[in-house]
Parts: sequence; C-alpha cells; structure tokens
Amino acid sequence: MKYLIVGLGNIGPEYELTRHNIGFLTLDRLADKKEVSFEMSRLAYYADFKFKGRQIHLIKPTTYMNLSGKAVNFWMQELKIPKENVLVIVDDIALPFGNLRMRAKGSSAGHNGLKNIEEMTGGQNYARLKFGVGDDFPKGRQVDYVLSPFSQKEFDELPFSMDKAIDMITGFCTIGITRTMTQFND
Repeated sequence: MKYLIVGLGNIGPEYELTRHNIGFLTLDRLADKKEVSFEMSRLAYYADFKFKGRQIHLIKPTTYMNLSGKAVNFWMQELKIPKENVLVIVDDIALPFGNLRMRAKGSSAGHNGLKNIEEMTGGQNYARLKFGVGDDFPKGRQVDYVLSPFSQKEFDELPFSMDKAIDMITGFCTIGITRTMTQFND
C-alpha cells in the first residue's frame, strides 16, 4: 500500500515559521522522527519511508500555496497513488490553535491551496488534516494573520499538536481514516 502525504506551505525563509506553513512544519517533524530527509524534486520537496508495511511518500509543494494542486496531481500520477490514499495537511483558521480535525472530503472553505487541489485533481473527495491556527485577527486581516509567525506561546505548544498530527497521519495509513477520525479528532 502506498500513501501520499502532502504538507501545504510556501517556500522561502520569509514564510518558514508562519501559520500558513503548518503543513510543511508537520512533515519536517515527521521526517526527523523517521530519520529521512527531504530532497528537491519535481514541483516539491520529497521524502519517503516505510511504516508497518506501508510505503509513505511525503511532499512539500514548491509551487507556492495557491498552485499546490499542480504538485499533488503530478505526484499522484507519478507514484500511481489513488486519491483515497492522499492526505493533505493544511492550516485552518476556523479551528482553535492546536486543534486537529481529519476529514474524508469537504469544501476548500476559502483556502486557496485546497481550491487548487480540487481543480487539479477533480473534486473535493480527498482526505485532509486540518491544523487549527486560531483566528486572532481583525476583520479583513486574515492574509496577514496566516502569513505571520506563531507567537512564542504558540511556538512552545506546537510540538504537542504536531506529534498528535503525526499519530493521525500514521493512523490514516494503517488503521484507516474512519478509525483515525474517531480516535483523534478534536
């Protein structure tokens, strides 16, 4: 069984520790724990590892957030991974900071990265792991908020939530999405 795990984010040092890059940050932590390294490849940084008989492929698209679907579609085709074995990790301002929610499908909820994945892969029927980044911003300042760095307090709390996200990712690949949602969703 093969799985494609996609961490959404933007490349470049100015975005590295921002809320919008929680997908990248989570996959970086997973790669560290599995002792694998990302390498620059076509449209994404790529790494892979085996876990409980599953081949798990990780990508961090280098297309910038709004064109993430291009990388997702390419890697699905390249690795011959069906959509039901794809999981996208994405920031979510509708969830309190650190809350995690896995969904089998759903709308983009205005998230441009998810919108592009829908366009490029043909619909909303792919799994996503929503990582709550909170909504502590004035009306109309959403973009500034998601592109700003985490506060020190949030940064100190991130490892706990990221480790739970990693458990959810490996659960998706081993026990399936339904059991993982039942066990872990906030």
